Amino acid sequence: MDEKEKMLNGELYFPNGDDILEEQFACLELLYDYNQTRPSEGKKRETLLKKMFAELGEHCYVEPPLRANWGGHHVHFGDYVYANFNLTLVDDTHIYVGHHTMFGPNVTVATAGHPILPEIRQELYQYNIPVHIGNNCWIGAGSIILPGVTIGDNTVIGAGSVVTKDIPANVVAVGNPCRVLRAIGERDREYYYRDRKIPKEFLDT
Repeated sequence: MDEKEKMLNGELYFPNGDDILEEQFACLELLYDYNQTRPSEGKKRETLLKKMFAELGEHCYVEPPLRANWGGHHVHFGDYVYANFNLTLVDDTHIYVGHHTMFGPNVTVATAGHPILPEIRQELYQYNIPVHIGNNCWIGAGSIILPGVTIGDNTVIGAGSVVTKDIPANVVAVGNPCRVLRAIGERDREYYYRDRKIPKEFLDT
């Protein structure tokens, strides 16, 4: 197994080999171009994202600046994914995001980790574990999602959370470390924020 295969399969590997860096820098050149686009250059942004990402669904929007170790090269977005500014994707291996998922500002999704043992860490070895985020999730501002985490469909991650373990579908989860606060339930069908009721026309669609 070569270093690139180890990089994508959760094995300890050396990330600074010439072959890996050459491919990575080419991806980062595209990321640089993306972050220099003007707000009026929507078509250019879409074209660049399709080159940058492993998969890009329909009608995705990523507000620059975007940060990504591999420029999105190992990122898979479904349809209608929205990301606010300063999304950081530590995409040394694969990140999967389902349809209609939203990221608030300053969210970090990390796949890379480093050994606890300092003797290995000082030699610059690392490992990468994929992250899976389901359909129709909302990841609140400033949240951090750590390597190997899976977040189920429809789940809301509260702002500032640090997600260290899997979170199931259909819940609101918050905190550091992030824990399930409650299930999404009947009250959420009536109120969109505290005591503010959802207008009837939204419920009839």
